[in-house]
Amino acid sequence: MHKLHYLEGSYRSASPKRSFITRVIPSVLFYFRLYFIVQKASRRALKGDYDGTAWMESSLEVLKSLEAIGVRIDISGIDNIRPENGPVVIVGNHMSMMETLILPVMLQPIRDVTFVVKESLLSYPVFKHVMRSRNPVAVTRTNPRQDFKIVMSEGGERLKNGTSVIVFPQTTRSHSFDPEQMSSIAIKLAKKAKVPIVPLALKTDTWRNGRKFKDFGTLDLEKTAYFSFGKPMLVESKGDTEQAAVNAFIEKKLEEWKEVAN
Repeated sequence: MHKLHYLEGSYRSASPKRSFITRVIPSVLFYFRLYFIVQKASRRALKGDYDGTAWMESSLEVLKSLEAIGVRIDISGIDNIRPENGPVVIVGNHMSMMETLILPVMLQPIRDVTFVVKESLLSYPVFKHVMRSRNPVAVTRTNPRQDFKIVMSEGGERLKNGTSVIVFPQTTRSHSFDPEQMSSIAIKLAKKAKVPIVPLALKTDTWRNGRKFKDFGTLDLEKTAYFSFGKPMLVESKGDTEQAAVNAFIEKKLEEWKEVAN
């Protein structure tokens, strides 16, 4: 079990104690630490020694490195994903690289989990070895018909084998949320596999998009990173009701977090 201390399925970072260097160059310091975390994980993955526990440990290192420079993280609703309930499809909005890196420490202790990812992530220098070791479902993001077949087939296989699947169905990652950009692919996967769907609302715009490399922007320490898991739902009929419920959950949480920030 990881070292995060949950209270009824929630977690909140302690008040940051920032050194002089973290106040001056927080993003540089974080990416320096991240490089070595990923390098270490990649070496293990290349040796075939990178399992779910190792992934969880790397994810925890990333989370702690974010907290070390002053990023505050607020997590709620983890009790909505219970080990006795079997695999689930987790569907959420997508804002930054942060969720890809720290969701494993929230979910992997409960049950095996993987992502639906764009194929290009499997070609990232260094990071590719880690991602490939986690048996993700890789899609093109350019051929919707082919991607649909891949998700239904490979995603269904992961779920059948007991691995939960995380899906970010927006057409592109964004710091704003537009329900019109949320495809129904996750709902359809859950319906076909006959597993519950769990909404995930997140606000990780503390990790800004980079100008040259979108995944690696500066970190805004004035913003808290939020993650909230909703109650699981079984998909009935065509899934329109569940799709609307997922979107409503995300919109509600984003509005709540906006009010807190104000």
